[in-house]
Amino acid sequence: MSNSEQRLCLPLLPLKDVVVFPHMVVPLFVGRSKSVNALSNAMNLDKRVLLTTQKNAGIDSPGEKDIYGIGTIGTVLQLLRLPDGTVKALVEGKKRARITRFTDKEKYVLVEIEPIAEPEVAKAESEAISRTVVGMFGEYAKINKNISKDLVNNISAIRDVSQLADTVAAHFNFKIQDKQRLLETVPPMERMTLLFQLMQAEIEIYKTEQKIKERVKKQMGKTQRDYYLNEQIRAIQKEMGTKDDYKSELDELETRIKRKRMSKEAAAKVRQEFKKLKLMAPMSAEGTVVRNYIEWFINLPWFERSKLQTDIDKAEAILEEDHHGLEKPKERILEYLAVQKLVKKIRGPILCFVGPPGVGKTSLAKSVARATGRALVRISLGGVRDEAEIRGHRRTYIGAMPGKIIQSLKKVKVNNPVFCLDEVDKMSMDFRGDPSAALLEVLDPEQNFGFNDHYLDVDYDLSDILFITTANNLHEIPLPLQDRMETIRLPGYTEYEKLQIANGFLVPKQTEMNGLSKENIQFTKNAIRTIIRRYTREAGVRNLEREIASVCRKIARKVAKEDGKTYVKITAQSIQKYLGVPRFRYGQVEEKDEIGLATGLAWTHVGGELLAIETVIMPGRGKLTVTGKLGEVMQESARAALSYVRSRAERLGLKKHFYKGVDIHVHVPEGATPKDGPSAGITMATSIVSALIKRPVRRDLAMTGEITLRGRILPIGGLKEKILAAHRGGIFQIIIPDENSKDLKEIPGKILNQVEVITASHMDDVLSRAIILLPGETLLKEEQDKIIPPELIPREKEAIRPFQVN
Repeated sequence: MSNSEQRLCLPLLPLKDVVVFPHMVVPLFVGRSKSVNALSNAMNLDKRVLLTTQKNAGIDSPGEKDIYGIGTIGTVLQLLRLPDGTVKALVEGKKRARITRFTDKEKYVLVEIEPIAEPEVAKAESEAISRTVVGMFGEYAKINKNISKDLVNNISAIRDVSQLADTVAAHFNFKIQDKQRLLETVPPMERMTLLFQLMQAEIEIYKTEQKIKERVKKQMGKTQRDYYLNEQIRAIQKEMGTKDDYKSELDELETRIKRKRMSKEAAAKVRQEFKKLKLMAPMSAEGTVVRNYIEWFINLPWFERSKLQTDIDKAEAILEEDHHGLEKPKERILEYLAVQKLVKKIRGPILCFVGPPGVGKTSLAKSVARATGRALVRISLGGVRDEAEIRGHRRTYIGAMPGKIIQSLKKVKVNNPVFCLDEVDKMSMDFRGDPSAALLEVLDPEQNFGFNDHYLDVDYDLSDILFITTANNLHEIPLPLQDRMETIRLPGYTEYEKLQIANGFLVPKQTEMNGLSKENIQFTKNAIRTIIRRYTREAGVRNLEREIASVCRKIARKVAKEDGKTYVKITAQSIQKYLGVPRFRYGQVEEKDEIGLATGLAWTHVGGELLAIETVIMPGRGKLTVTGKLGEVMQESARAALSYVRSRAERLGLKKHFYKGVDIHVHVPEGATPKDGPSAGITMATSIVSALIKRPVRRDLAMTGEITLRGRILPIGGLKEKILAAHRGGIFQIIIPDENSKDLKEIPGKILNQVEVITASHMDDVLSRAIILLPGETLLKEEQDKIIPPELIPREKEAIRPFQVN
């Protein structure tokens, strides 16, 4: 063997899900550009390529590690280019070869290979194994009709044991890994032994598959036979005068259709479907689908209504009995009842209750149903991501059903219930559609009189329904959907309101649920106030109810042991015995006036909080450091506050370039809690000024407001919660932006009587009230008149032109 024959460089043709053996002719469809280029290159030279199999068929551009190291040298017999750009090639395997070097060129892959020589085999030994393999192939041909007698004869005539092994392996449906093992097994006797084992396993699998197919075929024949016999029995019963059950069912269904009052469109649709049903075979699948479709029409409440409650005083009493506070939603419901009483036909309103968890949004919907005399339907939309949940599936699908709107109306059996769509802000969307878009028609008073469910495919009137949706975050509801609803915000309860709810609702409820009575347990007001302040931090009352229930269970255990003779009075001092160590720090006023420490007010989803802001001044180079896990807006507020202080440096008695020799560090404690928003701007400015001029800030004064670079104070949100937090923490003077004075109407009168609210429009006013000065000292010095240099004064004849942007 010459050296050139030992080492060859051939184009590589990687194959997917096929192994080409020597002596095997196989057609290949080639579509990858590198593979097409490899074939073209081979045709231009000696028509030879190396055929190797990919380890993973899913890889489009295989590298050296993605193909097996042993393949087959093949000759391209024919090449045909197809119109779609792919190539059909007819190749013949010649000889095994091993890849020694892999070169990835730009257009195709070139490999250096070493042909593999096969060892000689003893004639007697090879004859024995050849007969065994040929005999087993003949057995396989008997059970597999796809193998012809000519093929068996051709294989029987092969005398070369290596060629026999490769030819037989090519005609079996082995796994790719097993075929590659056969290709890589070079000694013919070892290859024949491995082939024999694989053939045995394959023949057993094939026989088992044939048995399963025969069994299924017999079962199908039995089913058809049973159906034929059932039809014969039915025909015999009809001839003998036996009552035809199917006909009686159809007669009963027809009677129900005639009695049911529907819309004209629905009645016409049902009559049309019933005609089709009468022509169908009783046992047919289509007949069952049509029957279910007609049943939905019959069971829906087309004109059935609840008798509405129009007594406004009674409705108001029910709403007050169920919920404390919540004046705005109660007022809106009573307005609706008043209009309904005056106008006979009124479209149901579409309300959206928005508020934090636990404030009573869903329970308020139940109270509205009770107050108006309507039935209640509740659908939770949390996690719904399929449009068909709202509109239903079309009848063409197996197991199709109407959407949840129509399903719920069938259950409630009236067409004017209170429909509570809970957690409308928790819907999501995916490839199946957007359920919030499907709700646009449902919640639009101008469209929902003709709601079209995909399953029914007829218009249904939803205009008499009183829709109430609930949400925690309004900004997560799509704007077009928000536009269709009347939004009513339910703010968090104040401490006073929580106290009233606990005494009037929660304590009696949990006392009864835990088998106790007033003779066993009593909560003092201070005990409940301690639970609210130290053991819960929420806008609603869910956790408050849980803590009260926890105390009741511990008392119930004690009562059960002592046969009901126990009486326990729960006080603020004893509450720790039942609930353990307090979980939350209650905001309180600082003990003394300090330099660089100002008290701000923050809004959270569980109510207002006191916010201490600290500033220290250190020698440095003018660096401002802000810490306390602050968001971007709050960090920008700190920079704006410092810029204001620098602009007021001379009036504050500071050197013009005071900031160049110091570093300023502003910190907001409770660093693990994220904080953001612009409303701490004036508090930061006060803290910075206090630290710079070394004068303390009043500890009994809290403030909130956004600061501008000119020192103006802009309005903020959450004023009610912030003032309540200040009152709760023992602070009775609060500075708020002048533009927020209109929001004081929402603050309870009891709170405003105990708190002095000061409005301010400029930062100078805040500093004059917040900073404690020495006797005879003034904070803001008179500003000196500034002299404008002559070169900056425009000449009389020269007009001042506005800036132009090209």
